[in-house]
Amino acid sequence: MQNAQNNAKRWWALAAVCIAIFMALLDVTVVNVALPTIQKSFNDTFDQLQWIVNAYTLMYAISLLLISKLGDIFGRKLMFILCLSLFTVGSLAGSMAPNDSLLILFRGIQGIGGSGMMSLSMSIVATMFQGRERGLALGIWSSIAGLSTASGPLVGGLLVQYFSWRAIFLVNVPIGIIAIIMSILFIIKSNHTEHVKIDWIGMVVSTLMVFCFIFGLIQKENHANYDWTNWHVASLLLAGVLLLVFFIWIEHKLISPMIDLSIFSSTSFIGTCIAAFVLGGGMYAFYTYLTVLMQNYMGYTALQTGFRQMLISSFSLVLGPITGSLTNRIRPRYLITGALLLMGGGMLSALLNLGYSSTWTVLILSFILFGLGNALINPPISSTAIESVESRHIGMASGVVNVFRQGGTSFGVVILGIMLTNTFNSKVTSGLSHIHNLPETAKTGLQKGLFAAGPFSGNAIINSPQAKQLHQIPGLFGQVKTAVFHAYYQGMNSVIATSLIMFSIAAILCFILISIKPHNQA
Repeated sequence: MQNAQNNAKRWWALAAVCIAIFMALLDVTVVNVALPTIQKSFNDTFDQLQWIVNAYTLMYAISLLLISKLGDIFGRKLMFILCLSLFTVGSLAGSMAPNDSLLILFRGIQGIGGSGMMSLSMSIVATMFQGRERGLALGIWSSIAGLSTASGPLVGGLLVQYFSWRAIFLVNVPIGIIAIIMSILFIIKSNHTEHVKIDWIGMVVSTLMVFCFIFGLIQKENHANYDWTNWHVASLLLAGVLLLVFFIWIEHKLISPMIDLSIFSSTSFIGTCIAAFVLGGGMYAFYTYLTVLMQNYMGYTALQTGFRQMLISSFSLVLGPITGSLTNRIRPRYLITGALLLMGGGMLSALLNLGYSSTWTVLILSFILFGLGNALINPPISSTAIESVESRHIGMASGVVNVFRQGGTSFGVVILGIMLTNTFNSKVTSGLSHIHNLPETAKTGLQKGLFAAGPFSGNAIINSPQAKQLHQIPGLFGQVKTAVFHAYYQGMNSVIATSLIMFSIAAILCFILISIKPHNQA
C-alpha cells in the first residue's frame, strides 16, 4: 500500500515539474508575439523592446549553473520551490509593470526563476525515477519542454488578441500557485550535502563567465553594424575566455569544486553537450527567423503562424513519452544521431523547396522532420547526460547540459542573424540596382532605411508612408517589393544552409563520441 502511494506521489510530482518547465520555456518565446503591443503601450524604441526579451535570456543563462549547484548543496526540492515562487512573483509584477524599465527588471527576475525550474527539474525527475520508469518520465518531461518552446507564438497570439499583453504574464500566477502547492506536497526531498564546503569563487567566476559570453553575443545581435573585433563585443568574449581558463584552473585546485571537471572525461557526456548546443543553435534559434518569415513575408497572423507551427510541437507531445521508453531499448547514440539527421533533412527540404512567393505548405515536410527530430532527441539527451556521470553529479550535469542548450540558442540567434543580414543587404543592393526606373535618391533612401531597420522590417519599410513615392510610377512598387522579398528569402536560404551544416557536423561527432553503454550501466 505504501509503495503504491509513493508511486502515485512520484507521478504527481512529475506533473508539478512539467507545469513549471512549461511556463519557464513558454516565456522564452511567448513575449515575442506581444512586442508590437508592448511597444505601443510604452512607446518603446527597438533597443528597449529587445531588452524585454534579452533580460530574460541573460538572467536565465547565467543562473543555470549557480542554481544547479545550490540545489545539490541545500536540496533540489527547496531550491525548485523557491525558483518557482520567484518566477510566479516576477510574472505578477510584470503583469502590473507601469513602464518598460520595470518590465525589463521583472523579466530578469522571471529568468532567474525559470532557469532554476529548468535545471533542477531534470535532476529531480532523474532521482525520483529509476530504470524503465526514468526513461518514460524523462520522455514526458522532454515532450512538455518541446511543446512549450514551439507553442509560444500560438499561446501569445491568443492571449494578446483576446485579452492584452499583460495576460501573458498574469496567466502564470494561478498556474504557478498550483505548481507550488503540488511541488510542496509531492516532490520527494532529495539528500543534500551540508558538510561540503561551498566553492564561492567557482560560483562567482562561472556566473561572470557565462554572463560575458551571453552578453557579448547579445551585443553582437543587437548591433548588426558591430564587427566581432568591436570592443563592445570582443572585450566581453575575451573576458569570457579568460574567465573560463581561470575557472578550469581553480576548479582543479579545490577539494570541493563547484563543478567536478571529471564529468567531461565521459565522451558520452561531451556528445550530449554538443547535441544540446546544436539543438539550441540550429533549431530553437531558427524558430525566430521562421516566425518572422511566416508573419512578415508570407503574411500570416501570429495566430495563424502559431497554429501552423503546432505541426512541429505536436510530435514532441505525442512521441516524447514513447521516445523516453525507447531509450531503454535503443542505444542513445543512434537516437541522438538519427534525430540530428532528421532535423538536418528538414533543413535540406526547406533549402530545396523554399522560394519567393512560397506559402507555408512548401515547409510541411520540413515541419514534420523538425517535429520528429525534436521529439526523438530531447529524452536521450537528458537520460544519456545523467547516466554518463556518477549519481552525485546528476544535478550539475543537468545544469551544464542546459547551459549548452541555452548558449547554443544565443549563439545560433547571432550566427543565423549575421547570415541573414549579410545576404539580405547584399541582395537588396543588387536587386535595387537592377530597377532602372527607380530614382537614385529613392534608391539611396530605401537602402539606408532597409539596412538600418534590418531584414525583419523589410516589408514594413517598403509599405511605410516614407515610401509612398514608389506608387507614383506604374509598376515600381511591385519591382521594389519583389527585390526586397527575394532578398529575405535568399537570406533565409543562408540561414537554413547554416543550420544544415551544424546538424550534419553534430550528427557525425555524436555518433563518434556517445558510447554504446552509459557510465552507470558500464
